[in-house]
Amino acid sequence: MTDRTRRLILLRHAKAERSGGVVDELRPLALRGRMQASAVASSLRADELVPDEVLCSAAIRTRQTCELVLGGLGDAAPESVEYLDALYGAGVLDVLALVRAVDDRIRNLLVVGHEPAMSATAARLAGPESDPAGSARVRIGIPTAAFAVIETREPWASLGHGESRLTAVVSPGR
Repeated sequence: MTDRTRRLILLRHAKAERSGGVVDELRPLALRGRMQASAVASSLRADELVPDEVLCSAAIRTRQTCELVLGGLGDAAPESVEYLDALYGAGVLDVLALVRAVDDRIRNLLVVGHEPAMSATAARLAGPESDPAGSARVRIGIPTAAFAVIETREPWASLGHGESRLTAVVSPGR
């Protein structure tokens, strides 16, 4: 990664409990989801994808995923974490608007959200030099606790359609 390269990590929350009559935003993680979140933390550390900043949906399952992932990173905590109502139910353009507002000093940005927005955003940003298998995967959707890694040399504010490179789709703990 060169000094100007930025990495956007789009993480789908870990496995949640079935609704059981609970409002969707309040669904907590299942035991399996808690294990998945720990595996995500290990994978981010191993792949040197520790975030400088995190944008996270305010839904319970995304908050819990985020907290477990960050707890698993140890001393490598991000500079800031924002829990945003806007990421719950967000579409691609909503996600991109939030990412475009990030300070350019941030090199590794983690967004913890929901499907189909996470995979659709990755598909939208993936340019012609992207990993073919990863590109195919994000076009059909990513499973719980999976993340897509997008690299760009553009400022966050300029992030646009097909200008970045999807380097990987990772499904730790499957």
